[in-house]
Amino acid sequence: MHIMAKIRMDGAARRRMIVESVTPVFARKGFTGVTTREIAEAAGVSEALLFRYFPTKAALYEEILKLGCSADPQLARLETLPPSTDTLILMTYGMLWHLVLGVLGDRQLTVARQRLVLHSMMEDGEYARFHFADVEKQILTTYTASLRAAERAGDVLPGGPAPANAFWFGCHVASQIALGRLSGEGVYPYQGDLETVVTEAARFILRGIGLRESVVAVPFETQRLAMFANCHQDRAAEAVCVEDQ
Repeated sequence: MHIMAKIRMDGAARRRMIVESVTPVFARKGFTGVTTREIAEAAGVSEALLFRYFPTKAALYEEILKLGCSADPQLARLETLPPSTDTLILMTYGMLWHLVLGVLGDRQLTVARQRLVLHSMMEDGEYARFHFADVEKQILTTYTASLRAAERAGDVLPGGPAPANAFWFGCHVASQIALGRLSGEGVYPYQGDLETVVTEAARFILRGIGLRESVVAVPFETQRLAMFANCHQDRAAEAVCVEDQ
């Protein structure tokens, strides 16, 4: 008689499995809208076992903050880019590709985070603050250095916003476009397909932070983002057209 051995998880693996299983539930309903029964069902465990690992819903939410808020690993590669106008432009387009098109990084994870941030802002804001602080830590240094380099090169008009504000203003534009698509169908009546909207949004952001029109008007080669993501150029080019209005 053949007996199939059960795969047993250690405590750390079980905790992570629970967190990964229930994160989409929190993303759909928010922290206050989820019951412990729904959490246990999503994780495939009993409520008793759930309470063994997480005595309270708040304890589970805190674990999601620790494990689920870290920025995408590809963002760490930004630190290797030389500060320049070119890098500033790449980061702006990359932000839109990541948040709106979901091309850079895990699309499912990106959407889950966007939903968590949205719910967090309507509740206590804790997740949103934690997430944005982590993103700032990985990106702002390179962004600031590149904006300063663009200023030294004469590519930026004087009197623009502070670097941190310039970054967040651009992030707001990209995030709002992305949030408008969380339902699966865009809620904003933009003109043009999604690729056109993303390109126009990138130029809008770059003009807003003070880049000269002669710099902004240069067509951006989307293949550069494919190379940055370390994937085949044709795969990235196809991803741009996955979604349209």
